[in-house]
Amino acid sequence: MTEQAPEPYQPVDEGWRTAVAIVAHPDDMEYGGASAVARWTAQGKQVVYVMVTSGEAGIDSMDPERCGPLREAEQRASARVVGVETVEFLGHPDGVVEYGLPLRRDIARVVRRHRPDIVITSNFRETYGGTFLNQADHIAVGRATLDGVRDAGNRWVFRELLDEGHQPWNGVRQIWAAASPEARHAVDTTDTFDLGVASLEEHKAYLAGLGGAMADAREFLEGFGRGAGTRLGTRFAVPFEVFPLG
Repeated sequence: MTEQAPEPYQPVDEGWRTAVAIVAHPDDMEYGGASAVARWTAQGKQVVYVMVTSGEAGIDSMDPERCGPLREAEQRASARVVGVETVEFLGHPDGVVEYGLPLRRDIARVVRRHRPDIVITSNFRETYGGTFLNQADHIAVGRATLDGVRDAGNRWVFRELLDEGHQPWNGVRQIWAAASPEARHAVDTTDTFDLGVASLEEHKAYLAGLGGAMADAREFLEGFGRGAGTRLGTRFAVPFEVFPLG
């Protein structure tokens, strides 16, 4: 019996001006999403990065007090490669991020401050498809992002944000979860693939500590990008699970 080929991806809607990417760690955007960001900033779109943690628990051989500032610096350098100038860190503890009201409030505050058209997060499903398990921080942040974006539009949720001067924002049109196994859309990153590789390579200390297949930026991203590109009809692509709002 012949296995049925997966359905082709549909192109994402690129008729927007501003986006905020909310992810758990430094490097989360670079493992697949940065080449898409490079495409969008080249189109004149504005993208802001928000990291819920500083990734301080990400290098086994390095004490978190030293690791966190180093990873923040690597993330800022990585973001500049793809045209992102604003990078923020929310200060939640790496490795033990909890879904809950404090995280939802912080995300709602971010959305109200930046007032984006699109919010990007990472895969929050239990796996990446098959048996490769997702991380708890990714799951918590992605799910809190779905709720925090909606909270941002309701003035009676987290009323203290009004006291801080953050008015409600209902202008988010869609939330996109990158690299989700439930993705049905994708963006062509053929022309910006090399920028995505260069962006990931800025995480020098993290990659050195990581080792293994994921430490080879080009090889890893080629495998990731080609698979998605096949389903979009391009050489390289980044897949997204799309959640329309409104």
